[in-house]
Amino acid sequence: MPRRLQRLTRILAAAGLTAAGLTATSLTAAPGASADTGLRDVLVVGNSQAGTVSVIDGHTFANLGSINVIPDLSQRMFEIYINPIWLAGYEIVRAVEGGDRYVDDATVSPDGRTLYVSRGNLDDVAAFDLTTHAELWHTRLDGFHADHAALSPDGTRYVVSATTAQEAEVFNTATGTVVGTFATGTYPHQNDYSADGKYIYNSSIGTVSLPQSLEWAKGSFQLTKVDASTLQVVKTWTFPHGIRPNEIAPDGHTFYADLSYLNGFVKYDLNTSKILNTVQMPYASGGTTMKPDDYPKNSAHHGLALNGDGSKLCDVGTIDDYTAIVSTSDLSTSGMVNYPSGALPYWGQTSADGQYCFVSLSHLGQVSVVDYATATEVARVPVGTFPQRERISQMAPAAVSALDPAAG
Repeated sequence: MPRRLQRLTRILAAAGLTAAGLTATSLTAAPGASADTGLRDVLVVGNSQAGTVSVIDGHTFANLGSINVIPDLSQRMFEIYINPIWLAGYEIVRAVEGGDRYVDDATVSPDGRTLYVSRGNLDDVAAFDLTTHAELWHTRLDGFHADHAALSPDGTRYVVSATTAQEAEVFNTATGTVVGTFATGTYPHQNDYSADGKYIYNSSIGTVSLPQSLEWAKGSFQLTKVDASTLQVVKTWTFPHGIRPNEIAPDGHTFYADLSYLNGFVKYDLNTSKILNTVQMPYASGGTTMKPDDYPKNSAHHGLALNGDGSKLCDVGTIDDYTAIVSTSDLSTSGMVNYPSGALPYWGQTSADGQYCFVSLSHLGQVSVVDYATATEVARVPVGTFPQRERISQMAPAAVSALDPAAG
């Protein structure tokens, strides 16, 4: 209890305080199931405000249905309200987030039968059987908010950023027990495993509730590389601003990242620890007049993905209401997809075949499908309320059959 009280004090100081079909047609339609495993390629979309996860076919882009991942909401809220410290932390995080954010991240186990979810403002991680939709376990994190997550390639570990605790927690996916933690920068955010599962990369964004004029007080903006077996820090890199969505290129050392307040992205060399290029993208839509302190949690662009061969970037212009396709060879823009003003595009994820970028349009409750080759939108898929994080996964046939056919 004293540890939580100390962290709450730091938080207080820092805070200062539909059902429809596709609207566009995909260019290609491939079989939905993998010939090798019988599993179906899917995109899972966390509908943050709805508390659901939508499932989109990875090739036809059809919405296959959704699953409710807060069936125990009443019980969780009761536990929060009877604990004064937890309640105070919950209310502060809710204010910073702009309301309830029940789903932050979600992904499916390698066998396609279990769904793991970091449940934002509920400050926990939960696992669900995808055939019965029964909750298998839930575990609360330290601090007051569960953020981005990553599943190890073998499916045995799930790492989640405990943002207000300034650490990442690693869970045993079979039991939900915490097997270890590691220190991060201030307000840890994104997590990623290396393809071989040997390392975890965690990036931090700093205290987003402070204004831009106090960026010096936001804390450390840090990329942390951790040995996935020992959870010991291998190396850290410090950045001038908060590290938003990021990607490591196939060469293992070229690092692309959206940064807080930057209307674009940077290209960074992990070997030399230097920014090679700062790419300023054009302002558009509401971004032309918006003040930096009005950017969604400091982010002008909040979405970045690499296509299958690493030759193109999908850069999501959150305040600009567009998605840009950028060549990694010369950082030139090959084309843009423009969305209605206020759509709030908020995340990017590359399809399993590497050909498409999925972009969540948070204020529209939709996912845009953008073709890397042509820089055009080929589908628009309805999901649930306030979609954010998306993850490429595979699901077992029985799990697909058990989905609620509602959009989300």
